Parts: sequence; structure tokens; C-alpha cells
Amino acid sequence: MRKHALCIAMGVALCATAASAAFGHGFVGDRFFPPTIATDDPFATDELSLPQMSFFTNPAGDGSPESREIDTGFEFDKEILPHLALGVSDTYIAKGGKGGPSAYGWDDVQLSAKYQLWQNDEHEAIVSVGLVTGIGGTGSKSVAEGFTTFYPTFYFGKGFGDLPDFVWPLKPFAVTGTLDNSFPTEAADANNFDWGIAVEYSLPYLQQSVRDVGIPHPLRDMIPLVEFAMTTGENRDARGQTTGTINPGILYETPYCQIGAEAIIPVNSATGPHVGAVINVQIFIDDLLPKVFGHPLFGGQP
Repeated sequence: MRKHALCIAMGVALCATAASAAFGHGFVGDRFFPPTIATDDPFATDELSLPQMSFFTNPAGDGSPESREIDTGFEFDKEILPHLALGVSDTYIAKGGKGGPSAYGWDDVQLSAKYQLWQNDEHEAIVSVGLVTGIGGTGSKSVAEGFTTFYPTFYFGKGFGDLPDFVWPLKPFAVTGTLDNSFPTEAADANNFDWGIAVEYSLPYLQQSVRDVGIPHPLRDMIPLVEFAMTTGENRDARGQTTGTINPGILYETPYCQIGAEAIIPVNSATGPHVGAVINVQIFIDDLLPKVFGHPLFGGQP
């Protein structure tokens, strides 16, 4: 836990050194789409999430008691070709059962590829497609699944800055989302349809692109949001069962990083018995090291 706290403190200290100004990557027209926590954003760009920590209680099941879980993870994405990014992520899982055994170790490594298909600056809209692959056998046997799973994924984002001026208070709203289906290589495991939506209200966008209503710092650099992360089973024992969480929270933006915190609220007893929490630091490496990041490795100008 001391190591976890040190990682968070380092990330917060880095953010604290930056004064508020124009923000990093993830723009469509005047709209900055922040990297969200529970659902992925639709941008094929250079990103570094370090660290992300979540605290949650898993429900009892299959003869096992409730278990407290702490996850500490990272994700790194690099744009390789224009609009095409490759990524790697992993999570260290620590489970402690209430009266049951504890389990510790790294989850299976996840590799991702994301391609931006379409972008419309005038209407603040973007569409991407991708493939996420959990590589079986790369994690600890005590916590990882141990088999490979493929997740073809559709990503989208839409800002509402194109609404008419008479409804200007609605212009800071934006929606991003992901849709994917899991295809495990283990025949006994179920296929799942995963769907997630993030609803955001950007106070920086309100102040800079709609109307200066005099919001003071640091509130004017915050983006309140609610995320919905859901999974619906398609076959076997999970057929027709939906689990998931609702995550209300807030993101604080600086030119060089983003600090986010959300509650994790289970939608039903099959998801979990108690409310959890997640904190995340996104480091805008394209702004910190513009000669190295913020452009494609091939086919782009540094």
C-alpha cells in the first residue's frame, strides 16, 4: 500500500506543477474529450494511464464468501501510423476473502489496436474501431483467467457544441461510449456483450467555447461525469444476466495531466454488495515530451 500511495503522490505532484491552460490530446474541433476511467475513449493517440487504483467488494458465489479487491493498473498507447494506435495494459490484483483465502498477482496482459475511422470537427463527432486481446497465460494463475479472449470494439464520441445558441447551457455536454463482444478461446466460458457510456459536462468547454460565466479556479478546470459500464451474458450460465456499475465522478484537467476519481456503484447484487471507488492519473505524454510523443511513429511529422 505504501508503494501504491507513492505512485499516486508522484502523479499528483506532476499535475500540481502545471498551470491551467489549453489541454492535451483528444480534440475534435473545439471539443476536448477527456480520457475516461471506466470506459475507453475513442482516440487513437499517445496516452499513459499511471496509476489507476480501484477498491471494490466482490459478491459471494460458488461457495466463496465476499472478497475485498484492490486493483492497481497501467495503460500505455502509442500512435504507430496516422489514426492507428497500439496499446498495452495490465493490472495487479489483490483479493482478500472474508473468511476465505487471499490471492495476489498480475492479470493477463491486454494488447489493443485502435483505428479512427471518421471525425467531424463541426459536429464534434468521432468514430473508431479496434480489437482488444487478453493474452492467456501471461498472468498469475491465482487471479488470471489463463486463456486468451478477443474483444472487437466499436468506439464513439459526440459533443453538443453544435446545438443552437438559445440552449447554450446544454452545449458543454458530451457523450462517449464503447460496444464490444467477448470471444474466449475457452469453450466453457461465456460470450458477453459489453457496453459502456460516459456522459460528461465540460466546465472548461463552457468557459472557453460557450460563455464565460465566471466560474473560479479550480472549478473551471473540472469535468463532472457519470459512466455506465455494463456486461450482458449471451450464453451458458451467464445467458441474459446483466451486471455492471454506475460511476459518478469528476475529472480535474491541467495541461500535462488529468486526475480523476469516481464512485463504483453496483447495479445489482450479482455485481457487488457495496459501493467502491476508483482513482486515476492520466499523464499527457504528448504535451510533456512533444518531440517523442503526439505524432505517429511512421507517416507523421514530429
